[in-house]
Amino acid sequence: MPWWGWMIFGALLLGSELLGVDAAFYLVFIGVAAALTGLIEVAGLELEPWLQWITFSVLALASMAIFRKKLYQKLRGDGIGYDASPTGDTIKLEEALQPGEKGRVSYRGTDWTVLNAGSNVVEKGASIQISGIDGLTLKINDSNES
Repeated sequence: MPWWGWMIFGALLLGSELLGVDAAFYLVFIGVAAALTGLIEVAGLELEPWLQWITFSVLALASMAIFRKKLYQKLRGDGIGYDASPTGDTIKLEEALQPGEKGRVSYRGTDWTVLNAGSNVVEKGASIQISGIDGLTLKINDSNES
């Protein structure tokens, strides 16, 4: 692949991660590896296509293994004072939920599955506290229950 192909590939990967796709920072490192492979070609080291792909793969895997976890934690907030548990937070339902029924809700910048674990209907637009979490499902109970 010519150097400009690597640069375009890297820019597309970086742009997609930064502008729309939340791939947990993997596309950033793959995009940087593509750009670095393009820069190696610009620097005058004309590599065979198979060697370009090996260089790209090694750069992507090595940078992810070395830098991703630390950088992701710093940028996404896995530091001191960060409360990862959503229990007790209030969410606003976008649809009515019958007891035992699941639905979708926007919470902390992403869509979650929400389960009405109570015995009462929770109406659309109701603000209700999260009572627990099971994997990627937020559990709610109607606070009017006895």
